[in-house]
Amino acid sequence: MKELKIETTLIVFDNVDELPEDVTKLMAVAMEARAKAYAPYSNFSVGAALLLDNGEVILGNNQENASYPSGLCAERTAIYYAGANFPDAKVLKMAITAGSRMQPTITPIPPCGACRQAIAEYEVKQDCPIEIYFMGETGKVVKSNSLADLLPLGFDKSFL
Repeated sequence: MKELKIETTLIVFDNVDELPEDVTKLMAVAMEARAKAYAPYSNFSVGAALLLDNGEVILGNNQENASYPSGLCAERTAIYYAGANFPDAKVLKMAITAGSRMQPTITPIPPCGACRQAIAEYEVKQDCPIEIYFMGETGKVVKSNSLADLLPLGFDKSFL
């Protein structure tokens, strides 16, 4: 038997003002997307913005449905749109912001498991890491240099 230790390093910024200028702009667009989310059931709105290597910025927000499993998260909304409309472009950066309409959200909210798996697919497809920045409504922002930092031992096409 052998023990396997997995470690990851994330960078934590105190607020959006500490981010690089391009990421500050990307997060501002993600905040605008969050404000347009359709979340009448959970009252939890999420916005995502992707920066592609062709300069395009793609937006996504969560879209809920009375049949709960039929909704879609902001991250997958954005990354699937990018894949459908810009199949040869690489996703360089992703900004995510989430907040509850019921209480202030100051804790950084990372992508859910399903979104991590979807992002992993695109990271493997493009053979290039995606920088991921995530936050609540305000406060600290966490940066991951790659989805692999958030999903160690991920499942991908190499297993098929």
